[in-house]
Amino acid sequence: MNKTKVLVVEDEINICKLISDFLGVHGYEVTAVQDGPEALEYVQERGLPHIALIDLALPSMHGFELSSKLKAMADVPIIFVTSTSDTDTIVQGLRRYAEDFIVKPFELRELEARVQAVLSRMPSLDYASEPVVKVDEYLQVDFAHNRIVLNNKQYSLTPTESILLHVLLRNAGRVVENRMLIARVWPSEDVYEDTLRVHMHRLRRKLESDSHHPHYIRTERGIGYMFTIRPPERLGDNAKS
Repeated sequence: MNKTKVLVVEDEINICKLISDFLGVHGYEVTAVQDGPEALEYVQERGLPHIALIDLALPSMHGFELSSKLKAMADVPIIFVTSTSDTDTIVQGLRRYAEDFIVKPFELRELEARVQAVLSRMPSLDYASEPVVKVDEYLQVDFAHNRIVLNNKQYSLTPTESILLHVLLRNAGRVVENRMLIARVWPSEDVYEDTLRVHMHRLRRKLESDSHHPHYIRTERGIGYMFTIRPPERLGDNAKS
């Protein structure tokens, strides 16, 4: 079983090392970087982490900006670890980007407990080993570059489509309720199910040869959507060519 991958984005080297060493001892695979561009380069080359711990006061890119760029790729869970204690900043961060907010100084045991708590609330797609997720022999997803490869043909995804697909894949085989999808994709916006249906329809047009008889994304009418991975012998005859 692959280790949980944690991306730490922190410009204070001592804090970076403390977090990395502590989480490493507790079984996590930790990568530490000092700024936003380096974090984005890591994701593009190595794939998504299971969780990101991000400081706000980074040297070349504010933590909110970095979080926005990560959230345009996929629904990566984020915990802000920062010295900022301003209430408005904390509220904005929690509403728009993060699952949790930890103010420095902090206890390492508390940090690890909060990481566990966030991860326990989210099913874990085992996507962290490779930059490109191989769903089956027909479909691959490159979240960092917002694209899929289906039957050896490449299709671009919008950020919204990429996040939707990520949430569905992470819950493959289970129905994801409409309200949960809306909360994950549009956490700080007032969005209704009609908007969700429009974006899901557009995603299906890229994934399915016949959106009225889908292979991958099934509708549970009035409830939500479910991602289904089909056996090759049943998928091969009808996949998009």
